[in-house]
Amino acid sequence: MSSSRNTSNKASLLKWLPWVLLLIVIAAFIWLFTSMNKTSENTWEPPRTTPAEQQASAPVADTPAPISSYHNAVARASQSVVNIYTTQTMAEHPYMDDPVLRRFFEYHGGPSQGQGNTNLGSGVIVSEDGYIVTNAHVIEKADEITVAFNDGRKSRAKVVGTDPDSDLAVIKVDMTGLTPLGFRKDPIRVGDLALAIGNPFGVGQTVTQGIISATGRTGLGVNKFEDFIQTDAAINPGNSGGALVDARGELVGINTVIFSRSGGSMGIGFAIPTAIVEQVMTALIKDGRVSRGWLGIEIQSQLRDPTQLETSTGVEVLSVVPEGPAAKSGLRIGDIILTIDGVEMTDANTLIQYVARKSPNTKLNAQILRQGKNAQVEILLEERPVQESIERPVVMMEDERIGQQGLQSTPQEDVPMMSEAERDRMREELLKLFERDGAPL
Repeated sequence: MSSSRNTSNKASLLKWLPWVLLLIVIAAFIWLFTSMNKTSENTWEPPRTTPAEQQASAPVADTPAPISSYHNAVARASQSVVNIYTTQTMAEHPYMDDPVLRRFFEYHGGPSQGQGNTNLGSGVIVSEDGYIVTNAHVIEKADEITVAFNDGRKSRAKVVGTDPDSDLAVIKVDMTGLTPLGFRKDPIRVGDLALAIGNPFGVGQTVTQGIISATGRTGLGVNKFEDFIQTDAAINPGNSGGALVDARGELVGINTVIFSRSGGSMGIGFAIPTAIVEQVMTALIKDGRVSRGWLGIEIQSQLRDPTQLETSTGVEVLSVVPEGPAAKSGLRIGDIILTIDGVEMTDANTLIQYVARKSPNTKLNAQILRQGKNAQVEILLEERPVQESIERPVVMMEDERIGQQGLQSTPQEDVPMMSEAERDRMREELLKLFERDGAPL
């Protein structure tokens, strides 16, 4: 009896064994397929600081107060901040092909053939495999980009993508094992300590201390999309693209511009917050460009009288682009947009920044005021069309050319052309001087 029962159990086990093995093989194939897909995706996530690293870089103090040093935070953050040198080849002078005029220009220190213009800036390492974030104006029109690391190494870099609208850019070096700077998770507050790290005036990596003076600064006219952190930490020419970190050495922003009447720091500097940096970097690394939402309207803030006790809010629609997202949703000229998705639209800049952070094909629920009556409008965003670049205002930007300390480098003017008669007359006078071995005056 027992023998026949054992034989029956073995037979049933052999019957189910192939199915069990088949399930195991299928599960293995599914796991292998999903893991390959995950590794093949070209995505980027902001580096985060581990709790152990936060504890190790906490401010050092002999007693609970005052804090005696931020050395640990600076030591950790500075290894992720790089110096960026860009070279731009200048166009050859139109008269350098004439031997007589070439001799004249060379004597008076004129431009030599192939002369380049070297600019400087800073950048922040954001991945172990070589991605670096900096300002778009740091690498603008650069023919060659050189990155100098904190440990003395240097490497050429290539441009991954730029976003002039936010003044951010991503470059990449062919190196691995780099130390990325962790992004701060918690929102910053006015009064928090701020440390600016960069390469001011090309003197080398420098750290300055201040506080967060304000957040959400807009309307400066520097970028199309603005949401700046204001700080009084000294930011000077060469700091652009460098890191603004907190007391633990975590990244809170990318130093961008200063307000200055002398070319140096006056205690008013601005940095791009990590929320915008993360959005732009992810898009540039994944797609090579930034795609933003677009309403298709022209707006202005509600006129406010500071002498009146009543406060006015909302954004007035001045014009609507035909066949644009707003026109399709039924938005009209004269409508006042009060809220979008429950967020109060206090002024035009608030609306612009809110929409710019949304991706195309996102639905927005807007509460509007039309002829004194409240109404709800659902708007489906479209992709913002490419617009021509706008000249930057001179007062906000610093000159980052090596050896100069002005506010901003003046645009290169076209070389005035001489007529053929003037050119021949000048050649004859110079030849007479050269024949007498005289030096041109």
